[in-house]
Amino acid sequence: MKTQSSATALPAIAVTTPRTSGPGTLQAALGVVAFSLTFPATAWGLEGFGPWTLVAVRSVLAALVAGGCLLALRVPLPARRHRAGLAVVAAGVVVGFPLLSTLALRTSSTAHAAVVVGLLPLTTALLSALRVGSRPSRTFWTAALAGAVAVAAFTVRQSDGALTTADLYLFGALLVCAAGYTEGGRLARVMPGWQVIGWALVFCLPLAVPAAALALAHEPVRLTAHSVTGLLWVAAGSQFLGLVVWYRGMAAIGIPRASQLQLAQPLLTLVWSVLLLGEHLTPAAPLTAAAVLVCIAVTQRARG
Repeated sequence: MKTQSSATALPAIAVTTPRTSGPGTLQAALGVVAFSLTFPATAWGLEGFGPWTLVAVRSVLAALVAGGCLLALRVPLPARRHRAGLAVVAAGVVVGFPLLSTLALRTSSTAHAAVVVGLLPLTTALLSALRVGSRPSRTFWTAALAGAVAVAAFTVRQSDGALTTADLYLFGALLVCAAGYTEGGRLARVMPGWQVIGWALVFCLPLAVPAAALALAHEPVRLTAHSVTGLLWVAAGSQFLGLVVWYRGMAAIGIPRASQLQLAQPLLTLVWSVLLLGEHLTPAAPLTAAAVLVCIAVTQRARG
């Protein structure tokens, strides 16, 4: 691969100005659908793999897919000025979120974890405002905060007023994932979205390969249809394809508006948890998910 960047002469970044709202919204929505399957797929994967094995092997598989695409298309290495941002993406969405959420799902139900992660849109919007200077309207912030309050109330109620270890893992996953989304959305304005996640995955490969070998040596593996399907989905669907369309959508419609589409993710994951895992929902779970879903319409109509 050549060392020069293909993104050296680019226009100024306008993170909050949508270019094509329709296609961008559709791409971001497809990313949300892909992400909504992540927790059920992880639960399936944990049936046959240990948590460290699942995270490391999914990173290796996703990096091989991404690296093959980059190599086949002869994509030049990213410019040096973009590599720090790619490192943030890698730390947040390649390593941090998969690891912390997988550890949480050892003791937390998929439905509970899905609703806690409903805080991700607000977290991403806040970091976007700090990092790239986006300024959504007051109506936007009011609706986003209302959704976050609903999620927080659900979490406290489910844990009888006390945070569990799984909740701490999930809140940590929120922070690192929001940082990765924000930085990835910014970079997707100056390079194709699939290259953003592609390079982030490839940069993690030197760490992921020895980590996978070490985990496989210490954790038992039981290959079943569920465990293999779960592993393949989190590697190819959640870790690569979902992030490709997600970053393209964020670049097109802006980080805050795209992030609020994720308010639908808890509701979708609740549906998958019932259909794929046979989980039984408490009445508060669908009610909370429906409440945050209402906030989507408001945030998408609010002008920044």
